[in-house]
Amino acid sequence: MPDTTNSPTTGLQPATQPATGVQPVSGVQPGVPFQDLTKWATKAPEGETLISTAYRDKVTDDLKFVENKPGVHKPDPILVADNVTRKFGGMTAVDVSHFEIERHGITALIGPNGAGKTTFFNLMTGFDTPNTGTWQFDGKDMAHVQPEKVARMGMVRTFQLTKVMSRLTVLDNMLLGAPVQPGEGMFRALFPGMWRKQEQANIEKAEALLERFLLIKKKDDYAGCQRKLLEMARALMSDPKLVMLDEPMAGVNPALKQSLLDHIMALREEGTTVLFVEHDINMVRHIADWVTVMAEGKIVAEGQPKSVMNDPAVIDAYLGAHANVDLGDDSVLEDLKEA
Repeated sequence: MPDTTNSPTTGLQPATQPATGVQPVSGVQPGVPFQDLTKWATKAPEGETLISTAYRDKVTDDLKFVENKPGVHKPDPILVADNVTRKFGGMTAVDVSHFEIERHGITALIGPNGAGKTTFFNLMTGFDTPNTGTWQFDGKDMAHVQPEKVARMGMVRTFQLTKVMSRLTVLDNMLLGAPVQPGEGMFRALFPGMWRKQEQANIEKAEALLERFLLIKKKDDYAGCQRKLLEMARALMSDPKLVMLDEPMAGVNPALKQSLLDHIMALREEGTTVLFVEHDINMVRHIADWVTVMAEGKIVAEGQPKSVMNDPAVIDAYLGAHANVDLGDDSVLEDLKEA
């Protein structure tokens, strides 16, 4: 494994070694630019090595012998959901018997439109209430927990339709994500000495993240472009344990897609778990450690990206059971009717 004691680009020091025995590279430090993102790629530039692959290697080893089937148990899950259902009138939008996310891994949640992916996100993060079900995050029961408390506990999400305040500057949008805001209280606001130091720390952290996401030059502009990048950067203001990204590539400038992929992989090597919804299958193959497939509200397949892409249930969910049949051939249609 590459030496991560010092970053060759910025000299950042690694964080404290966790109980898992994996030593992550340090994350954002106020006033210090982030590492060269090209060195986070799955394939290192010629003549160079990756900054770190510690967590990728650990997750790969952990999932190596996990059976590829829906609802399978993982060696070290950070999120566990059981018997979660959500009904709208007579339609069942979500019907998940068992679901787990491996800690420190990148898990893709895929499926056709209307499969229930975003509704499932809403249920897990407190934005919607299920009809039945329980779920635990990092060992804590999360049923009936309000969204703001879910975020404070370390589970942060982004939205399919970005929730950016267009009348605030990019920097002000970032500051909204800071978990510690002592100056927001009515009493403390009257005494700047009680909150000015924390406010400055929040600003420095926000600027460091904007530098990392190549948005620092727009910090004083109104938040009107690259909203997906801004929303992801804002989500990291609270140092989450689990980041849930709802279609992170939708609406992103094609020239910035590779950069966004590198950002997601960098999160893993900092020790952050990632769950993302995406329709770009090439992206899923490129960065996911594990893939979960939803269709009609249920989990129909799980496993390594290569095996899942060849699963008949996945092909059926996306393309239909007769995807390879020439429906222009009348004889074939007659055979299908008889079947």
